[in-house]
Amino acid sequence: MWERIIFNLLAFSLFLIVFVKMIQKNDTNYIYLLALQALGILIAFVALIAQITLSMFLLICTYILSVFLPIGLLLLEKKGILLSELICEIKVAFAKLTDKEEKAKKDLLALLEKYPQSFMGHKLLAQIYEKEEKNQTAIEEYMRAVEQHPKEDNLYLKIAELMHKEERGEQAKEILVELLKRKPDNEKASCLLGDILYENEQLKEAVNVYLEALKYHPENYDLYYNLGMVYTRLNDFQSAKEYYEKAAQLNSLLYQAKYSLAQIALIYNELDEAREYFMECINGGFLEDLAYYTLAYIAMLKGEEENAVEYLNVAVQENASLYEKARKEPLFQYIIKKINKPNKDGKQMKWRKQVLAKKEKQVLMHLQNTYELVGSLNHNDIKAIRTIKLKRKEEQEKENNQKEREK
Repeated sequence: MWERIIFNLLAFSLFLIVFVKMIQKNDTNYIYLLALQALGILIAFVALIAQITLSMFLLICTYILSVFLPIGLLLLEKKGILLSELICEIKVAFAKLTDKEEKAKKDLLALLEKYPQSFMGHKLLAQIYEKEEKNQTAIEEYMRAVEQHPKEDNLYLKIAELMHKEERGEQAKEILVELLKRKPDNEKASCLLGDILYENEQLKEAVNVYLEALKYHPENYDLYYNLGMVYTRLNDFQSAKEYYEKAAQLNSLLYQAKYSLAQIALIYNELDEAREYFMECINGGFLEDLAYYTLAYIAMLKGEEENAVEYLNVAVQENASLYEKARKEPLFQYIIKKINKPNKDGKQMKWRKQVLAKKEKQVLMHLQNTYELVGSLNHNDIKAIRTIKLKRKEEQEKENNQKEREK
């Protein structure tokens, strides 16, 4: 009996405290909490008057609604988390599910008008602006949130990402450098800083960032792949090969690395190795058109003309523009008549449809250009033999035609 009286007094005291807070802050959001508390107090009070023993379920409900919920709220507010913020966060989450984010934005603006130092308010509003691709406004809101919680590293990273999108690389770089000083194992910050340095052609600095990140994340295949790309741009193909191989080993589906390995193998005249990697890319559906084209090229270098015709026919049907490229390639002159012309409405460059970052396209083109400069020198003798054979065949055909006319 005394336990019930004490419980009701405690619950009623908490009810009064919450009611006073609502009056002081002039915040009607407290009504939701007061209604729940009142429900719990009412159940307990009726049970006390009627001398009814509540079931375990109802007893737990009354304790949660009347005591634990208000105490929990008071503890959160001591940490600077307001009830209005919590309710607004729930509303925003619900609005995202129901595509009513404009309403959520209005609620957040109203919250910030009343509580301009609300961390959660600025953070949630920034997320909405970011989704709307209003990056500059999102940056400003994230910065206001950081002012309230300066130790929120994720927000610094988010600001740097948006600055990077807005082509404010130098500012983003400063933020990331400071962030990594505090938290050197921040993987995303390292990758983003490396990307920014790469884009600014600060390739050696990018290598240092990626290598430092590997100390903390030795199993991250993206870091190995990024190092492979940077070393490629530095023309250090042996180091690039080492890191591409490690990336492909950690992630067997990383066909970007395998394609680069195939191109590096071509540069070093390792035709069998190049062919294996290109076949893996085809099996994985990565740049099939270019892979088939290069396989045809390798087949011609190895004297496998039937295979070359087969590969090249597939390549030009996958990508109509490769037919004209093949016609201009001296090595294919001997087999070009056996190649089926693509339809006028043939497919466009398939590799453009691949999900490739700008730096990945740069690397692939760099390797292609390097091969055309270096690899072509390696195969000049083979090309010369093919050209001589082609000329001999043409001369023989002319002689045969001349003899036919004389008859």
